[in-house]
Amino acid sequence: MRAVLQRVTQASCTVDGIITGAIENGFLVLLGIEDADTVEDLDWLAQKIIGMRVFGDENGMMNKALADVGGDILLISQFTLFASTKKGNRPGFTRAARPDVAIPLYEKMIEKLAALLGKEVKTGIFGADMKIALLNDGPVTIVIDTKDKE
Repeated sequence: MRAVLQRVTQASCTVDGIITGAIENGFLVLLGIEDADTVEDLDWLAQKIIGMRVFGDENGMMNKALADVGGDILLISQFTLFASTKKGNRPGFTRAARPDVAIPLYEKMIEKLAALLGKEVKTGIFGADMKIALLNDGPVTIVIDTKDKE
């Protein structure tokens, strides 16, 4: 499982002209899921996302986590995070999980993040043609891969 966290002052997802999710201060999380991913990977990654201390404290230092600043999450499924670009110019996506594997894990991630954060997680629509707008704050962008946890 791979996540790209972007600290934002605002972010939204639009599908067919309708906003499916929007936040102000918090994280836009792009989530890629591969076939080998497990619920254990999901739990570890959710804890990492919630605990990531990249929000400014009173001294402007990145010492605060999402809950400390009352931040929100906009979670977007993104299979292209597992693009293979070794050969040619057309990326391959064979590592990305098929929907029958990815959708249940994506839905569990929404539930897990909401439980840890104590509020609703905003989302896009799995598999839809989504338009994502964001104002990256910093910019702060962090990549977390569950294969790097050990």
